[in-house]
Amino acid sequence: MEMVGTIVHQLTRNLTEEERRSNGFAQYFVDHSQGVYPQAAAGVPWSAAMMQVKGDPITDLAEDMAAEQKARTTYDNILRLSDDPDVNDVIKFLRERELVHFQRFGEGMEKLRRRLDEKNIYYMNPAVK
Repeated sequence: MEMVGTIVHQLTRNLTEEERRSNGFAQYFVDHSQGVYPQAAAGVPWSAAMMQVKGDPITDLAEDMAAEQKARTTYDNILRLSDDPDVNDVIKFLRERELVHFQRFGEGMEKLRRRLDEKNIYYMNPAVK
């Protein structure tokens, strides 16, 4: 998130007042000036509520994998809209990183599945005794 915020800041920090108005940044500028305020493209602010944790390893790994895929989709969408080669290089790097994270979480999920016969970690939340 910090890297994307940095890119947004670099691309918008030198906008003139007219560019802010004509490019749809006026309302954002009123609230945040040149600061980076993490939010979805639709304007929904980032919140810790977006992080889903249950304490069950299979549930949490499935959520982690889904989050990596959602981030990858967002980066794909940015690449469809961006014509800036410097921005695209960073976004491609971040997208590749999401793919690797997804693979590592998947490997962790497989290790857990193999252990289901040893200890029923899927049937019961380990935090509950």
